[in-house]
This record gives sequence, structure tokens and C-alpha cells, in this order.
Amino acid sequence: MKNYYITTPIYYPNGSPHIGHTYTSVSCDVIARYKRWSGYNVLFSTGTDEHGAKIEQAAAKALQTPKQYVDGIVANFKKLWAYLNISYDRFVRTTDEYHIRTVQSLFTKLYDSGYIYKSEYKGKYCVPCESFWTESQLDKDGNCPDCNRAVSEQTEETYFFKLSGFSEKLSAILTESDFLLPKFRVAEMVNNFIKPGLADLCVSRSTLKWGISVPFDTRHTVYVWLDALVNYLSVLGYMNDGYVESDADTAAVSAEVASTANTAAVGKPAEGASTAVSADFAQYWDDGYVLHYTAKDIVRFHSIIWCGILEAAGIRLPDRLYSHGWITFGGKKMGKSVGNVVDPYILGDRYGVDAVRYQLLRDMPYGSDLDYSNELMLSRINTDLANNYGNLVSRTVGMVFKYFGGTIPTFADNADTNPADSADTADTLDTALAEAATALRDKVEKYIDIQDLSKALEAVMDVVSRGNKYVDDTMPWVLAKSADPADTARLATVLYNLLEIIRITTVLLAPFMPTVTTEVLRQAGVCDNAAVSYDNAAVWGVLPRDVSVVKGEILFPRIDIEKELAALAENPLV
Repeated sequence: MKNYYITTPIYYPNGSPHIGHTYTSVSCDVIARYKRWSGYNVLFSTGTDEHGAKIEQAAAKALQTPKQYVDGIVANFKKLWAYLNISYDRFVRTTDEYHIRTVQSLFTKLYDSGYIYKSEYKGKYCVPCESFWTESQLDKDGNCPDCNRAVSEQTEETYFFKLSGFSEKLSAILTESDFLLPKFRVAEMVNNFIKPGLADLCVSRSTLKWGISVPFDTRHTVYVWLDALVNYLSVLGYMNDGYVESDADTAAVSAEVASTANTAAVGKPAEGASTAVSADFAQYWDDGYVLHYTAKDIVRFHSIIWCGILEAAGIRLPDRLYSHGWITFGGKKMGKSVGNVVDPYILGDRYGVDAVRYQLLRDMPYGSDLDYSNELMLSRINTDLANNYGNLVSRTVGMVFKYFGGTIPTFADNADTNPADSADTADTLDTALAEAATALRDKVEKYIDIQDLSKALEAVMDVVSRGNKYVDDTMPWVLAKSADPADTARLATVLYNLLEIIRITTVLLAPFMPTVTTEVLRQAGVCDNAAVSYDNAAVWGVLPRDVSVVKGEILFPRIDIEKELAALAENPLV
């Protein structure tokens, strides 16, 4: 079985998670579910980056120890991921003992091999970003180029990583491969950071205590970015005794996630996925496909610093680094300090978790920012989910009940007809519909493999729209009024074809909307696991000809946008 390792960045727990975090985790969840369904042995890792000056300061303000402070926020992340049906396999915390062992061991390895040395650093330091900057890298106001906040002059003894020696190699990696997507990020990294000249990287601090100590010089604490990036290795057991759940709460949340992750066998985590073995690194990194998913503000750390560390350590690079944009609100990046954070719990409670997952993924432009608005959210739910997908399901199930009492009868004229195989005997409309449906899986997979989830959803909804047009073109209500037995047989074929469209589009939507799609399949009479298999998602005519449907609730009630906007004006989401 092919191995697939997908990671979110580990989140900084200096506040409760919001829909910016949600987008990243949901995206990775979709890919993980899809790859499991298509036959890969997937390991999906997420976690929290818990060291550094910001945490130390926030904890002091809250009159807590740093560990007490992060424990509470980490619990909030795990709770949200369970609420959103994020099917992660492992949750790494940089305060976990196994992670600490990996960081210290790798630091020592790089020091012993001559890639880390001690010197003195003098430069501009940004506390919120925990980054040193040269004078030329500051913004036009002399502030941090990432967060535009004030920097301070700092001088301290520190250890350095010889990043400068990797300029040529990193430039080649970025420009000569599809390692970094979208492609426009490559020019940003090469022109802004590599061509001006890479400086050696500060990888320790002697003025910070909340972190991992340098094992051979305990006056120094490992710099947070080396500490955080190494999580991708530590969670695989690299240079430690193996991944261990950090606490009972993690195990409980993981169990809750696993219990909701089975979407008619689409995207369920593998049995025993959270059990560590010493071979994890070899299996998932050396012999697997490795995908890092990050937001655009940390591309530099992943495409330059992380790749330099891996090169120095003699570890192969990941196969893909994908950088998505930010979710903004009113044109500004979301943040608690700005006061524009949209609460995913409120969205999920009002509109449904699956609808929230869908809208964020559908409207996020490839690699660019999504400016969130209530109007955009509500319009997308109505247009795609209520008026298109939900409408196709409800009208099809309703017609099967109305015309055939819930079970499609089998006639000689429709018992063996497969329009995908027999264009001579099938109606042209049927053939075109079947061809669009059977080509859909590979189209969706192509987009998922370049991380363009919006295009994947657009492709599915295009076929759903074809299903609704097919209803209008075939006019089942006219066929139902006819006394001609041939028209009755034709009606049965039309409704069967619509159920096949629902089956195929729904199994492809299942990784995106893991709860509601289970109900759709139930209503559409898709009861056999074979009917939702990866192979059969590209095959027409899988359902039994005498398929029976089941009545159910409306899946996506239409929203009165004007009334809802008025209600949100009184009770804002932020």
C-alpha cells in the first residue's frame, strides 16, 4: 500500500482557534480522507507550537505557568477539530517529551557535523514573530516585514545554523521542480530572500527560558523555529522512542474524531493509526509522499529554513509544500488583537459544520486570500448546497416515491441499459450524463493532487448542475402522465440515472462534507460499500436496477439572506 504523510503547520496557541486555522485543518482533512479512500496508507499530523516569548508573556499576564496556559488553549484546538470532524491521526505538542528528544538530538547532530556554531548576534528582533531581521528586510517604517510591528535592537550570544551555504541548492530546488505551489510563491522566495543573500540563521537564544534547552549548553534555548519545524520528524519517531499521546484528553478527542470520520467508508482513519512504531519515519517519510500545508506567512520558514535543515541532516525533502492565502475580514488578516475573528462554532451551529467546510474550501482562491463576508457565506450555501446539490437529491428521491412508491421497477427496456458502454441503444442525454459522471473522479483527483480544492468542488458541482438540467431535459413529470409502457420504462431509467449521478457526486463530496453525505447516500438507497468504493466512483450502473430510496429531512434549507443578514447585524459573528 502506498504511504502518504500530510501535515498542517503546528499552530501557535496564544489564543483560541478561528476560521483561519479552520481552513488549513479542513483542507488537510479533505486530502487525508480522499487519499485514504483511494487506497493510500495515510498519516495525518497536526499540533501546537508551544514555546517562545509570546507564550511566556501571555502566561505571565494570565498569572499562569506557560505549560498551564498552553494546556487550556490546546484543549480548545482539540475540541474544535473534533467539532469540525478533522480526522487527524496524531497531535504533536512541542512540550511532548519525544519531541524534545528529537530537537535536542538533531541540534547535537548538526553541531557535531559543523552546521551549527556559536557566535554573537546583533540585529532587529520582533517578539510577536520571534524573528531576527536585517536592516534591509524591515518594512518602509522600520518595522517587522511580517507583522508590521515595532522591532528592538538585541545583542546576545547565540548558536547559528549555516544556512548561507545552501543558497544555490535551495534556489535550484525551488525553481526546477514543483516542490512549492502555487508557482508564484517561488519568485517571492528566490527574489526576496535567496538572491539578496542568505544569512546564517540564529537557532538559539540565551535570554529566553521557555523552550527546549541546548543539550550541551543549557544556558541556551533552542530557537522556536527550529523547535517547531522539527515536529514533522519527531511525530514520526525520528531520533526518539516513538510518538506517544500527550495526555488522556488527546486520546479521548481522537476517539471522538474517529467515530465521526467514517463517511460511508470514505476517508476513515486506518485502524491503529495513532500507535507509534519505530519504523514510522522510514514508512511515511523515506517511503511515502510528504505534503506540508502552510499559510503564506510561513512559507519562508518551510521553503528555505526547513529545507536547509533537512539538507544538512541528510534527510530528503518533502514532495510538496503548498502555501494558501489568508482568510481576511474587511480586507485585514484575522486576529484577536484586531478584533475581527469569526468564530467557527457560531458558523457551524447556525449553518451546519459541513456547509461551513464547503464554503471555506469552495471560495478560497488558489494560493490567494479569501475576504470573508456573511453575504458570501450565505450566498454560497444557497446557490451550491440548497439550490443545486440539495435540490437534485430532494427532487430525485421525491419523484421515485411519487411515481414508483420508493423503489424503481425493472423493465425489459431498462434492465441492462448502460449508456456509458452502449451509445447505440442509450439516449444521447443519458450517454452525455454518464460520460460526465465517470470522468469526474479523475478530474477531482487531479485538482486534489495540486491542492486546488476550490476547483475540485467546482468540478463536482458542474456535474450536479448537469443532473438538474437532465431533469429539465427529460421531463419525468411528462413521462409519468403517459399511458405508454415504454414511457414508464423510460421514466424508470431517468430516475435511475439521477440516483447514479447522486451516488458518484456524493462519494466525491464525502471528504469535503463527511456528515451530510452519509445521509444523502442513505436517502438515495446507496447501501452497499462497493457502491461507494474508489473504483466504482468512475463506473456507471453500479446501483441495483431496482434500487429503493428513503425519505429524509431537507439537507440544506434555503436561507432568507435578507432576514439572516439582519439577524447577524444584531448578533455579529465576530
